Amino acid sequence: MSPTELLRREWTAFRRPGHLIALAVAALTIVALGVLSASGNKAGSSCDGPCPAVPVADDGSIVNDRFWFLHRGLGREGSITVRMTSMTGTITYPPPNHERIVSGLVPWAKAGLIIKDGVRPGSRYAALMMTGSHGVRFQYDYRHDVAGRADGVSKQSPRWLRLTRSGDTITGAESGDGKQWHTIAAATLDGLPETMQVGIFAASPGDLTLREVGLGGTVEEVRFTQAVGVFDNVTVEGGAVGAWQSDGVGSEMNRTDWEKHGNATGAREKNGVITVSGSGDIGPFNGRTVAENMIGLAISLIIMFVIAARHGARSARRTARRRVIHTQAAVLGAATFVTGLMAVGVVYPVSMAILKGNGILVQQVPVLTSVRVVVGLAAVLALCSVLTYGLAVWLRRGWAALLVGLSLVVLPYTFTAFPVLPDAVSEWLLLLTPAAGFAVQQTTVEYSQVTAHYAPSAGYFPLPWWAGLALLCAYTMIVLRMAAREPTVNTDWR
Repeated sequence: MSPTELLRREWTAFRRPGHLIALAVAALTIVALGVLSASGNKAGSSCDGPCPAVPVADDGSIVNDRFWFLHRGLGREGSITVRMTSMTGTITYPPPNHERIVSGLVPWAKAGLIIKDGVRPGSRYAALMMTGSHGVRFQYDYRHDVAGRADGVSKQSPRWLRLTRSGDTITGAESGDGKQWHTIAAATLDGLPETMQVGIFAASPGDLTLREVGLGGTVEEVRFTQAVGVFDNVTVEGGAVGAWQSDGVGSEMNRTDWEKHGNATGAREKNGVITVSGSGDIGPFNGRTVAENMIGLAISLIIMFVIAARHGARSARRTARRRVIHTQAAVLGAATFVTGLMAVGVVYPVSMAILKGNGILVQQVPVLTSVRVVVGLAAVLALCSVLTYGLAVWLRRGWAALLVGLSLVVLPYTFTAFPVLPDAVSEWLLLLTPAAGFAVQQTTVEYSQVTAHYAPSAGYFPLPWWAGLALLCAYTMIVLRMAAREPTVNTDWR
């Protein structure tokens, strides 16, 4: 029998009504649960009146851009220099601790100099800052971070900071004595306006802690924080424009009881010493991920595994030859791939549109990344089904193949998608099992300058997408090879 005739025969045998109905149910499960999950998420509002617009950078991505800014205009050529003598901070513990305040700085609290295209959240910038635990840093356009000296700052060991503008190029330099300067980095921000806003800023992201739940899993808790920087010897040279102004960039500040009772965020000057306090952050933002809308994948996998296990058991019962096994695997893989492609291709854009309509901040991803997620998840569903089919032929028992498939794929994927197991255990499961293939849906980017919960339950996989997919392919190829080598005997579904 020719390969074409064999393929036609196996497809005819596979497309029985029971199989097609089961695949349709699997696809509808992915779509229905994804849409229901998205529809049930709505953004709450803590704003007094309309909330400010979400900061959007020039490239269209959502960013964090909230800080206090003491600023004035600066032309195309000029610089600002300050001496920083202190950096302190506070962390606010909410009820039931009745807004208990403790002193302390979170690692990525920031205070220093910034030059920015106006005060619109999301506009381009370059900043030179002292941080809570990472020394001096030069950052620009939300994603870029360059390390300077790792030392801290105090009255006994002050830190001099300088930002220089020359056209579209911004250069950051630091000094221990204001005489010998070390250039940290320079950034070219094409298309800057004639006049930029330059000055002193302070920001402090929330204090992220993890609360244990389940069998050792963790969920995030974030506390309000504030950073305070003290500066003197402030000089602006070159094209200074206008008077000094003090503004909060981003969402409304001074809303907590701590701020309202004598510790307001802002800037003040006394005897040439300037103190700037602020909360918030400047940097990239990771919104809701694709993985959070794919809660129907586990159920659809079970349905596909039942089909694959029964199909493999029948193949073993018929004493299938190697070419028949490979052809049946190809037919099964193609059917489940098309099913997954249609389901994920529908639920991905629809659920994201629903979330945006409900006011949820959704992670912005390039078109090619979206295509990779849709096609990749369809491929993972197909490979997992073929893996289970191969197990059924190899083990000669459909129920045994189903149990092994569930143990190797569905259970690891399900338990790691939720904060049930310790993060380390979840990461190992996604490093060693075929469930690593689901890394194809990862869109979360880990930024060194952002404190976040980079864990599987938060949508972050330990392997890059291509490595996870390669591991799943390896499992599938090995099992199929073993199935094709094993002599099959008559057996049944039992």
